Amino acid sequence: MPETTAYIVAARRSALGRVGGLHRGRRIDALAAPVVVAALQDAGIAAAEVEDLVLGNATEGGNPARLIALAAGLSEAVAATTIDRQCGSSLEAIIAAHRAIALGDCEIAVAGGAESLSTAPWRIMRPRTLYQTPHFMRYEPAMTDAADEPQPFEASETLAHALGISRQEQDEWAFATHANAARAREERSFVGEIVPLRANAEEARDESAAAPDLDDISESVPFAPDGGTLTPANTSAMHDGAAFAVMVSEAVWQRLGQPPALRLLRTVSVGARPTEEAAAPITAARKLFERLNGSLHAGEIGVVELSESSAAQAIAFARSLKLDPARINPAGGAIVRGHPFGASGAVLVARLYTDMVRRSGDNPTRFGLAGQGAIGGLGVAVLFERV
Repeated sequence: MPETTAYIVAARRSALGRVGGLHRGRRIDALAAPVVVAALQDAGIAAAEVEDLVLGNATEGGNPARLIALAAGLSEAVAATTIDRQCGSSLEAIIAAHRAIALGDCEIAVAGGAESLSTAPWRIMRPRTLYQTPHFMRYEPAMTDAADEPQPFEASETLAHALGISRQEQDEWAFATHANAARAREERSFVGEIVPLRANAEEARDESAAAPDLDDISESVPFAPDGGTLTPANTSAMHDGAAFAVMVSEAVWQRLGQPPALRLLRTVSVGARPTEEAAAPITAARKLFERLNGSLHAGEIGVVELSESSAAQAIAFARSLKLDPARINPAGGAIVRGHPFGASGAVLVARLYTDMVRRSGDNPTRFGLAGQGAIGGLGVAVLFERV
C-alpha cells in the first residue's frame, strides 16, 4: 500500500485554567468543541469534510471524542477515538492521526486533547472489606492502593539529585520561564493561538500566568521537607484545557494551495522505570536522534516545546541533549501556564505551530521538537519540519 505524509495546517488551544477556576463549569465537550471549530476555520476546511477525530484524555472515561465531534458539528459518520496514555495522550492522538493519513485510511483528521479536571468524574477506591472506608483516587495510575502513593514530583527530585541540579538552578529556570511568558504576552504571541471561549480578556490568556518574582519563587516551601529542591513554584500544576490540530493528506494540502504547515518527520515512544519517569523524555529524544542516523543533530533544532513537569526536568533535558536552554519553551512552559494532563502534548503542538508557522517571520525555523513525559514511566518525542 502506498504511504503518504500528513500536514498540520492549523492548530489552536484554549487558555489553560486552574482546576476550579477559569473553566470550572465547562464539561469537556463545551471546553473542546470551540477549539475544534476555530482550528477548522483557520484551515479553511468545512466540518463536513472531517473523517476522523482522535482525542487524548485521561480523566473523563468512556469515549469523550465522540461527544466533542458531535458538539463541534462534525458529521455523525465521523469516527471518533479516545486515547489514554496519561500525560502523553494527546501527543499520541496526533501520532495516531498521522498514521491513519499516512496509510490512506483518511485524508482529513482532527487530533488533540482535552482535560476538564474541574468537571471530570470522581474516582473512588472500592474497599476490600465492609470495614474499610472508601477513599478518593488520584487520576494518575497508582502502583498500589495505598493512600500515601508516591507523588509525581519524586521522580524529578531523584533526577535533580542524580545530575546535581540545585534548588537555586531550578528557581532561576522557573523565573526565566515566567519572564519568557511575560515577554510573549507583551508581544501578543498568543493571539491566534488561544481561542477565547467568551469575549473577555480572561479567556484570552492562561489563568496561572503571572509576573515573575524571584523572591516569591525562592521562598516557596519544598514538597519534601528534608533537603527537597522541588516546590510549587518550580513545578507545574494540573489545569483544565484543550488543544487540537487539523491534519491533512498530501492531496488535500495541495488542494488548499500548499499553505505553510508542519510535517511530522519522526516519532519515538519509550518506557522507563516508573521511578525514573522524569528522565523518560530525554530517553525518547535520544532514541529519536539515533534513528535519524546523523542526518539531523540536536543543535539543528530551532525550537523545543517540552511539557516540563518541573524545572529540574527541563534543565536535565537541556543538559543531557546539549540543547541551548533559550530554545526550550521560548514563550514559557508548563511551570507558568499549567499542565492540562492528557491535553498537554497537543498544547505543545499548538505552541510549535505558533513558533514555526504563525509567527515565523522572515527567517522561519525549519525543525521543531515536542517532548513529553507521562506518569508511569513513559516518554514521547516528535520531530516536526516546517514546509
